[in-house]
Amino acid sequence: MQTFLQQVINGLSLGSIYALLALGYTMVYGIIKLINFAHGDIYMIGAFWGYYVINTYHVNFFVALISAMIISALLGMLIEVLAYRPLRHSPRITALITAIGVSYFLENGMSFLFGADTRDFPQAVAQHNYHVLGITVSNIQVLILVTAVVLMIGLQLIVQKTKMGTAMRAVAVDPEAAALVGIDPNHIISFTFGLGSALAGAAGVLIGLYYNSIDPLMGMTPGIKAFVAAVVGGIGSIPGAAIGGFVIGLLETGVQAIGLSAYKDAAVYIVLIVILVILPSGLLGKNVKEKV
Repeated sequence: MQTFLQQVINGLSLGSIYALLALGYTMVYGIIKLINFAHGDIYMIGAFWGYYVINTYHVNFFVALISAMIISALLGMLIEVLAYRPLRHSPRITALITAIGVSYFLENGMSFLFGADTRDFPQAVAQHNYHVLGITVSNIQVLILVTAVVLMIGLQLIVQKTKMGTAMRAVAVDPEAAALVGIDPNHIISFTFGLGSALAGAAGVLIGLYYNSIDPLMGMTPGIKAFVAAVVGGIGSIPGAAIGGFVIGLLETGVQAIGLSAYKDAAVYIVLIVILVILPSGLLGKNVKEKV
């Protein structure tokens, strides 16, 4: 039982990172039906920005976190304006290929500018372990989980309780009708990209603190797993994305705990296939029929 509870704690910490990433995928898809495969690389940029400001200016963790969110939000909005907006009315496959191209551009650009070597992320928070009922919980795990939950609650409040959130939901349902009542879809879509990218930047700083290492290719695998989490939870559903992230985190740590670390990625994709077969719309997604 102690081992089980220990893995649950580890899984929740990792799952909160996937949840933050998955939220960006699900918001962008919900509003313009685009899978932004460059999202994982914005997470990488956030981690590198946190690394830079902590090492250079010796700021504390929360300053690094907020600044990484701001930089990532600006980058996400810039990518939307330059790469995705001109293709808004193009076939979806065109936008998808562009997203993959942006992903490779960011990865190889960072490798070219800063080198492909793995870097040690500065420990802006001294680690302390607490032992409760035979379970070891670090203050960093608690910090990651609490920070992620606060950000997810904040996102839900923005979407449900603010005028901008109402506009986001209106554009997601019918952008033409939203434009008729005075909502600028371009402005709302940019805001959505910025909001999702800010969460990805926060996830990058949190994962750097958790694993103590970063590199230019660090966003590839977590980005795909976060996309899986969004699909599992029901892509387009914000609560679903959060639940999917925690499910993937718990699954991954569970597979590692039983000695199958080499198959942890395969287990994630097997779950994706099973969910798509049994529940094509995900755990909390809506099964929408398309008219022909």
